[in-house]
Amino acid sequence: MTELWNVWYSELHEGLSGFTVKIDRVVESLQSDFQRIDILETKDFGRLLVLYGSLMAADRDNNAYNEMITHVPLFTHPNPKRALIIGGGDCGALTEILKHPEVQECVMCEIDKMVVEVSKKYFPYLTTGADDPRAKLVFQDGKEYIVNGKDKFDVIMLDLSDPVGPAEELFQEPFYRNVYNRLNDDGILVAQSESPFFNQRSVKGIYANLKAVFPSVHMYTCFMPIYPSAYWSFAFCSKKYHPIKDFDRARWDRLKLKTRYYNADIHTAAFALPEFVKELFR
Repeated sequence: MTELWNVWYSELHEGLSGFTVKIDRVVESLQSDFQRIDILETKDFGRLLVLYGSLMAADRDNNAYNEMITHVPLFTHPNPKRALIIGGGDCGALTEILKHPEVQECVMCEIDKMVVEVSKKYFPYLTTGADDPRAKLVFQDGKEYIVNGKDKFDVIMLDLSDPVGPAEELFQEPFYRNVYNRLNDDGILVAQSESPFFNQRSVKGIYANLKAVFPSVHMYTCFMPIYPSAYWSFAFCSKKYHPIKDFDRARWDRLKLKTRYYNADIHTAAFALPEFVKELFR
């Protein structure tokens, strides 16, 4: 019998090019107070988590994003006791952070509680960290949490949506200054910083704003097959430490963390940038 099901998910960059995958079935569609949430089933990538029409996570994305936004700063800071995630509702970053025994507390500030609930239901392997006694989940606007709080952290991860609409102010210099003030004197910030291939104007703006605040700012990248261009970047921003010179290889070797993407070689190699990316900062 001829297959009549012909449903596809596409995420396009400015309506011109992008990522497309055939959908086997729509598992569930929900509307939270903040956004539409879709769970889709595919053959190539397994289940997909789609928020407000943007693909966030997949069963077979090699967990590259979550591992790179967390392990790079945590294996650079010599004593990361307190960590903070702004965003990160699928709990993947939280779970990776809590693989580190040095971390005594990790706060995850996510505005949409339903994203966490849906992730627990459909992506339980991403959410194991939520049950760790060191995890503290706060359901609040991330900007308000940063601006109004006073306690400090060793490492902060900005696991944010794209810099459009209301989220755009979270990529501006005033917000980065507030984040700087929530870090300890030797603290590290890592922020997702978009695709250096598709989002070059945004990337230039993000790094100009970060360099106005932090004395040390370095881009590193990873292969993320479900994100635009499959080439994604992160900004490593530090008050004191260098991501390669201060990388604790011995701790990585000792802990023997189970990962799918991150390792010691990737940690250093990720900071090697192609010439077209270097040109963005000249």
